[in-house]
Amino acid sequence: MVLVKVQRITSYTDPETMRPGKIIELVEVRRGGGFQPAGFGEESLMVQRMLQTAMLQLQSMGLMPVTRENIFPKIILYITEQEYDMLNVKLEVNEVYEITFNNGSINFKRPEGIG
Repeated sequence: MVLVKVQRITSYTDPETMRPGKIIELVEVRRGGGFQPAGFGEESLMVQRMLQTAMLQLQSMGLMPVTRENIFPKIILYITEQEYDMLNVKLEVNEVYEITFNNGSINFKRPEGIG
């Protein structure tokens, strides 16, 4: 199972069949989980929290860029309008979907609890 976000949807015409289609770019979104030092004491966790707080304050003042999600290209679909309809999922830009690969098929669904 992989969580992906629709990065872009572009219309195009298939050069062979001249039928309308879509190019759908899906990217895997991995959130920065932060560094968790293993085997260190309470002091190191306290220092880590203080550094995170200081970074958030600098970001809120505009002195440091806001870190965003890490984006990794995953799948680009070149499909006709008919194939898009057969997906039975209306893919929308910036929406997150759960993709599962099972027995040679790719299944899309909206994950629960994300919104």
